[in-house]
Amino acid sequence: MKYMLLIHHDAAPTPNDPDAWANVPDDVKAALPAEWQALSQTPGVTPGEWMEGPETATTVRSKDGQTVTTDGPFAGMKEAIGGYLIYEADDLDAAIALAAKVPSVRFGGAVEIRPIHEGWS
Repeated sequence: MKYMLLIHHDAAPTPNDPDAWANVPDDVKAALPAEWQALSQTPGVTPGEWMEGPETATTVRSKDGQTVTTDGPFAGMKEAIGGYLIYEADDLDAAIALAAKVPSVRFGGAVEIRPIHEGWS
């Protein structure tokens, strides 16, 4: 089964937040690229991308048959999605084990795991 892992950085420090990032020990910062690389090279993983912050979003809606766009995220949220990856695994337990290895989890973030519906193709 395929799962989408939605990575919520939450309060996890990232380079996009220089003040919080400055508090991360240098040895931890140095190790992070290898951790992300290992996740990306896990069999069954299709790497995703690290997304810009929710303040850069454009939300599209339809009102009275017209396309309406709004700057910013769909809803105000503390736990905005910061990235994603796809994982083809035998079961949910395998997806949970992979999600636990996402560095953001260790720093206070979270990973939402959702099965991908494959019936429309």
